[in-house]
Amino acid sequence: MFHIAGLNVTIFQIVATIFGIGILVFVHELGHFIMAKKFKLKVEKFTFGFGPEIFGYTYGETRYAVCAIPLGGMVKMPGEDIESATGSPGEFYSQPWYKRLIIAFAGPFMNYVFAVIIFAIVIFVWGLAKPSDLPKIGEVIEGYPAQTAGIQAGDTVLKINGVAVTNWADMAGYIHSHSNEELKLLISRSNENITFKIIPKKDDVSGFGVIGISPQFETEYVTLPASAWLGTKMVIFQSLFTLEYLGQKLIKFEKPDVAGPIGVIQYLAKAAKTGWRTLLHFLAVISTALGLFNLLPIPILDGGHIFIALIEGIIRRPVNKKTIITANMVGLSIIVLIFILATYNDITRIMQ
Repeated sequence: MFHIAGLNVTIFQIVATIFGIGILVFVHELGHFIMAKKFKLKVEKFTFGFGPEIFGYTYGETRYAVCAIPLGGMVKMPGEDIESATGSPGEFYSQPWYKRLIIAFAGPFMNYVFAVIIFAIVIFVWGLAKPSDLPKIGEVIEGYPAQTAGIQAGDTVLKINGVAVTNWADMAGYIHSHSNEELKLLISRSNENITFKIIPKKDDVSGFGVIGISPQFETEYVTLPASAWLGTKMVIFQSLFTLEYLGQKLIKFEKPDVAGPIGVIQYLAKAAKTGWRTLLHFLAVISTALGLFNLLPIPILDGGHIFIALIEGIIRRPVNKKTIITANMVGLSIIVLIFILATYNDITRIMQ
């Protein structure tokens, strides 16, 4: 057992966290590698991990290696750095705009594909959690009227103010429409009927009356194709939700609550402690976020390469080298600011 970043962690959690991050970055780089090879662009080196090489071999023009620090991977192509590009036909920046666009897009795309696969595996193996329609309480939230009144998880609501309750939706609708009014709930608990008096409080966001209860969940198993479709929908939903959240924060000039490296490590370690289902689910979430982040049109990121390639496709000529260098400096500054903000959020969370 070790104590890291405010957490007591096991060796398994450390290994799962390190290799989890490494696999996500490696999958990203694998996308770039596959398309570079597809377009017959020279790849000088393709590695899993960073730092000193543990072992490797050279096949054709490419050195394949496993390195000492398993936190990602690397694809090295000639002339991929605009400042060192000489204009040689075999260099990355000498390729047609559409090839550079596809090579850049392939990294984030692989993160999305990986996320869909992992989500699908989790759904197929462990099933899909669906809320039960029965008026049986699955969880009681601390500090809300239900807990204060003495209601417990596992209780079944039979009547509200003398009206019989047959399903969760009707029960919830009745509670929602009676904020700040006393209700009498007839509860069945261990073959005993108990009456509770409770006053729903008004939720500040929805305006509904709430007492702080949630339904029980049932597990539904689906076919592999259905799991893949649901995994795809989860990736799309997460991407759109993140974009909407960031857009709202920008419009309101508010600081977004984003997690940095420290936060990701903490969440991964906690997920690994909970079990494989939670760990794989969180890896899929991070993979989606990594793919989305790299698609943002920020210079240096893949989205920046895609944006420049699109401009070249429109104007039918290469973008000036000095312009790209300047844009990359601006992009680097943006990345550093995001990193500082995210790290500050992580440290603030730990200090709380």
